[in-house]
Amino acid sequence: MSADATRRSEPTGNAALERLLIDARPRLVRALYTVRGHDGARDAADEAIAWGWEHGDRLLPMENPVGYLYRVALTRSSPRKRPDLPPVEPSRLPAVEPGLVPALLDLPERQRCAVWLVHACEWTHAEVAEALGIARTTVGNHVARGMASLRAALGHEPTTEDATHREDTER
Repeated sequence: MSADATRRSEPTGNAALERLLIDARPRLVRALYTVRGHDGARDAADEAIAWGWEHGDRLLPMENPVGYLYRVALTRSSPRKRPDLPPVEPSRLPAVEPGLVPALLDLPERQRCAVWLVHACEWTHAEVAEALGIARTTVGNHVARGMASLRAALGHEPTTEDATHREDTER
């Protein structure tokens, strides 16, 4: 077998990086919706992916490269006053409180990000902490305060299930 054929059959750093970035983009877009809006989330994710391609040697060895790319997306894109969330076909909407989206948008950005990443994107508190560059306990505080504000805005009392879910996601 020639040296060229051997090189082609071995996975390269570029192939691993390409797979990472392809897999990361949908997660980034979803995570960025509440802070950058529908179009802004795609633009911010694209900026982060471009950065990742240029700095793959730094990105590949990271423990949470998607979290790092999330931070890159935040710093390389401009925030909007109030994100415009993507339009959703009514038949695809889950049964949620109609006031949830406006109440979510009224939260401070850090609380909105923490609540969205933990509850909508199913990130752990540790992943959110790394992505936002804050302590895990701070993420827990943002989620707890954000959820309390959402419950108050929607007129709901906290339940024991809410407390159990919070304890589960803190791990």
